Amino acid sequence: MPGAAKRSQLCHNMRLRVGSVAVLYALGGLFERLYASEKTIMSFFISDAWAQAAPGQSDLLTGMLPLVFIFVVFYFLLIRPQSKKAKEHKALIGALAKGDEVVTNGGLLGRITNVGDNFIELEVGEGVKVKVQRQAISSLMPKGTVKES
Repeated sequence: MPGAAKRSQLCHNMRLRVGSVAVLYALGGLFERLYASEKTIMSFFISDAWAQAAPGQSDLLTGMLPLVFIFVVFYFLLIRPQSKKAKEHKALIGALAKGDEVVTNGGLLGRITNVGDNFIELEVGEGVKVKVQRQAISSLMPKGTVKES
């Protein structure tokens, strides 16, 4: 008897599985018909999408055009002004001489008393001298900016 109960339970499970597959198959057909009818109704509002031609040489150019444009903008707005400013600073550092009045990057104002290859000696007050690197000079001031006390 226990074997018969197992067989009937297995048969019942199989019928449920087969039945659920049949129901899903029927529902799939129903959804397919609904979608087909909706597609014909909606075709008045939405145009069909057609495949485009394979990209060619002209599409490569139009794809690269925005990148070229961005590079040109960066060149004129960032790279060119920075290189121009660096060239001017290098010329300023090369032309420094004794007696020039300068401002350092740290904000010290002083008169140059001694010029070396890498360092410059600044007199920032009466008898107060400071050594700074040449590259630390930010700008040249007009004569007479530093007042004698």
